[in-house]
Amino acid sequence: MDPYYVDFLGMLVRWLHIIAGIAWIGSSFYFIWLDNSIEPPPAGSDAAKKGVGGELWAVHGGGFYNPQKYTVAPAALPEKLHWFMWEAYTTWLSGTALLVLTYWIRAQAMMVDQNVAALSAWQAVGVGAASMVASWIVYDLLCRSPLGRTKALGPVVFALMVGLTWGLTHLLGGRAAYIQVGACIGTIMVANVFFLIIPGQRRMVEAMRAGRAPDPRDGQRAKQRSVHNNYFTLPVLFTMISNHYGATYSHPHSWAVLALIGAAGVSIRHFFNLKHKGVYRWQYPAFGAVLLGVTAWWTAPHPLPLPPVEGEVNFNRVRAIIGQRCAVCHSPGPTFPGITAPPAGVLLHTPADILKNAPRIYQQVIVTRIMPLGNVTQVTDQERAVIAAWIKAGAKAE
Repeated sequence: MDPYYVDFLGMLVRWLHIIAGIAWIGSSFYFIWLDNSIEPPPAGSDAAKKGVGGELWAVHGGGFYNPQKYTVAPAALPEKLHWFMWEAYTTWLSGTALLVLTYWIRAQAMMVDQNVAALSAWQAVGVGAASMVASWIVYDLLCRSPLGRTKALGPVVFALMVGLTWGLTHLLGGRAAYIQVGACIGTIMVANVFFLIIPGQRRMVEAMRAGRAPDPRDGQRAKQRSVHNNYFTLPVLFTMISNHYGATYSHPHSWAVLALIGAAGVSIRHFFNLKHKGVYRWQYPAFGAVLLGVTAWWTAPHPLPLPPVEGEVNFNRVRAIIGQRCAVCHSPGPTFPGITAPPAGVLLHTPADILKNAPRIYQQVIVTRIMPLGNVTQVTDQERAVIAAWIKAGAKAE
């Protein structure tokens, strides 16, 4: 397919992914809030006699609502049931399609970093695909094991995610590694829906239609996985936007950076889940804020040492380096395979563009070194030293 149409298709898929993700995460937040906010009906009330375990009153959009949750199931199955699953499936399908269009098809440029691991494009794609499958299998086995019935499950699952992140950041470029971690978490979340939550709900419905009492264990297992999904939301959302923040994924210990941010997200989410029950534990958002503060301090720019500059430093020399190493992508008609438009709209093909973007060049080429991605155009340290010296001298076009 023509690279332009790949990009346009990617835009549409990204749009769908965001819409579906908002619907899925929004419903997750709502139902966890609902579970944590409902209160048992008064003993002897009609609701209690019907088997309602909790209810509440709410007002929204000019109307009053009275949602109720049954301890197991109502005495009679309603004619119409609303199911919440397509938001999850659409989010995962569109996200995986976007992963393929943006990263896997362009793996040599977007995933491979020879400074990290000497992988081919297909090997990098294989690592990404295998990580998505393996992470679900290991997570599911942990949940089904005796450990899954203890409070130790949460810390062990977090350790699993940290180990996954460490492995991916030692095989793929930092930007791709973060996205793949997000894809793994998203796969676990949607697999929880597909393999546990929805089948359990279907068995409960089928039991009622057959005149049998539903098995409460189906509801208990579904609730466990639903709660896990709720705690996964903030970390997975960060991985989806992480490509905009090179200081995180370009850090020498990027796996630990993501672990800190993920732990902060989980801690903050836990505060809100407790708050829905009327319990205020401010130590959790405070802990999250401390973790984010530590991350901000730790990821602050610290340029790596550069070799002494050899020869004269002037604009023509800098322009030649940028023309060879950067303008193949950052020009109106990129010549690098798979790139159809200048990344982030940054142009570096004229003297005026180079001068205008000098601060950005310094930040991304000298400080974080996130550009070129995976150093695909093989910028040398000597060339970086020349660019740095020119910018520090005032970035002028003689």
